[in-house]
Amino acid sequence: MTTRTPEPATDWSIQEIARLAGTTSRTLRHYDDIGLLAPSRVGHNGYRYYDGPALVRLQRILLLRDLGVGLPAVAEILGRDDETGDARPVAQARALRTHLDALRAEQQRLARQIASVEHTITTMEGGGRLMADEMFDGFDHTKHEAEVTERWGAEAYRTGDAWWRGLSAQDKAANQERTRRLGADWTAAAAAGVAPDSDEAQALAQRHVEWLSGIPGTPGHGSAPVKEYVVGLGEMYVADERFAANYGGAEGARLVRDALAVWADDNL
Repeated sequence: MTTRTPEPATDWSIQEIARLAGTTSRTLRHYDDIGLLAPSRVGHNGYRYYDGPALVRLQRILLLRDLGVGLPAVAEILGRDDETGDARPVAQARALRTHLDALRAEQQRLARQIASVEHTITTMEGGGRLMADEMFDGFDHTKHEAEVTERWGAEAYRTGDAWWRGLSAQDKAANQERTRRLGADWTAAAAAGVAPDSDEAQALAQRHVEWLSGIPGTPGHGSAPVKEYVVGLGEMYVADERFAANYGGAEGARLVRDALAVWADDNL
């Protein structure tokens, strides 16, 4: 008698998904209550079950939440996909690829930081000599010095660098968080297929320019921003993958560039 191998599950119970996704059944039920993630079916026992497309949707929800996107914005992004047909597998895969680019960039940065800290620990425990140039890989805020100097001059770089070094640890953390949130919002907007001239993208462009204008040494600091500077930065984000990584990869960088160009044409 031949023993048949059981067929793989085509859907999973709410308890299984909660365990696998590192969340709770209560959270999944809440997502259903607010129209964010409905189960693919409900069993005769009242249990909720989720199939493959539902899991893809949950993965996107969790990725957007990790980027700091609030539930109302997540619902708006996914709702827009539903309305435009971008909930199809190919479009979903494209959106996930944008998330993947952002995750890989963050993975690389964290790997550099981990290696740097591990090296410091090993050196300290072994009684060796600490070398400053080996301690801050992955932490460097000056990694784009050459680009800044070439485009806007050495004085612009020196002014900005002096400003950064003069900040308190608390102010540096706040600035980094502001920068991270801006990048995350651009990444989420790109994943949602937001148009550069939309109100959402233009609000982000406004935030972006305000963020830039708050950095001493940048053209237009303390006054009206310079159009060539704003447009040129957008081009640089697309041309250099190191910059593009801050916005989820090439697709996000193109959205930033195009939205900034629209904003500059309308406001400068």
